Amino acid sequence: MKRHKVAKAQRHKVPERVYHRFDFSLCAFGTKKTYKLIDTPTTYITDTFGRTHTYLRISLTDKCNLRCNYCMPQEDMQFMPNAWLMSADEIRTLAGIFVEMGVQKIRLTGGEPLIRKDVGDIIASLGELPVSLTLTTNAVFVDKYLDTFKKAGVRSLNISLDTLQEERFKTITKRDHFKKTLDNIQLLLAEGFSVKLNMVVMRDLNVEEVNDFVELTRDRPNLHVRFIEFMPFNGNQWDFSRMVPYKTLLETIGRQYEFDALPGEANDTARCFRIADGAGTFGIISTITNHFCAGCNRIRLTADGKLKNCLFDTGEVDLLTALRQGEDVKELILGHFQAKHFAHGGHSDFAEKGAKAEYETNRSMIAIGG
Repeated sequence: MKRHKVAKAQRHKVPERVYHRFDFSLCAFGTKKTYKLIDTPTTYITDTFGRTHTYLRISLTDKCNLRCNYCMPQEDMQFMPNAWLMSADEIRTLAGIFVEMGVQKIRLTGGEPLIRKDVGDIIASLGELPVSLTLTTNAVFVDKYLDTFKKAGVRSLNISLDTLQEERFKTITKRDHFKKTLDNIQLLLAEGFSVKLNMVVMRDLNVEEVNDFVELTRDRPNLHVRFIEFMPFNGNQWDFSRMVPYKTLLETIGRQYEFDALPGEANDTARCFRIADGAGTFGIISTITNHFCAGCNRIRLTADGKLKNCLFDTGEVDLLTALRQGEDVKELILGHFQAKHFAHGGHSDFAEKGAKAEYETNRSMIAIGG
């Protein structure tokens, strides 16, 4: 068995840091974009554990063209009426408020964000903000938006892909978009985008494909794979027995590859590695067995304008109604994050008594935003 070089797993300490806003230019695909200066925020989004939140994830819709059961467990799921959703202007307004409060990165999610008819306008509008803009998608529609991405300064995309086998793809997604998905991933790579493939690993589904995904990183410098531990949400039939933990994933990969651990940052969700002579990287998002909550800097805004301070906390604050009524949205944001738990919505771990039952009362993943 090949031996791999992996540093003993340890959590990064959260360094004291001060965030500032500077005027800067972003060069992407040969197009220079100059952003207006935003004054250094006087109020940052912090919690009682000293964490500063600078990464906003905005869900554009709870609709999706796929039907993956760990995300959308029911074929006949009832989606939100359009009147409940944030409009393009409301998304831009709320995003601007968050930027004024120190947000430096925005990710668009769903559902499938590219299924929304006005997504091009939303991306263009957010591209004017002084932030790093990216999105998570299933890639089926990305070929229609390449120019939009480039003009808005989007340089990287996360692609949800749980298998490299066509029949298994149909089983997981209940749709026949395998070839289109792979073709569009190749298109993104050819166009110079950085691509992260997100694979939710489950024992009874796709665990034997882990090393096939690792192999993809050997000669593709702008391709990165992220293995995600299966997480509990409303209706997705989560169980410890189905989950493949961090340690097992490393052992599985180590039986076939030598690899090195890569240095990380305090806010990283993935612990990353590179195989010997590899061009790209692979990483593991170990939410269940080796969490990264100490460095959490993430903010979630659902498609209907609800603010979540943690993926697993069932508590929400209605920013959209407050915005429409002219209330002070910033005060609501600050108050919600002062109530944030240290980890996992207040549970010490996923095996704690009552934890599974509470997580299952949370929204489904598609209704939160991936």
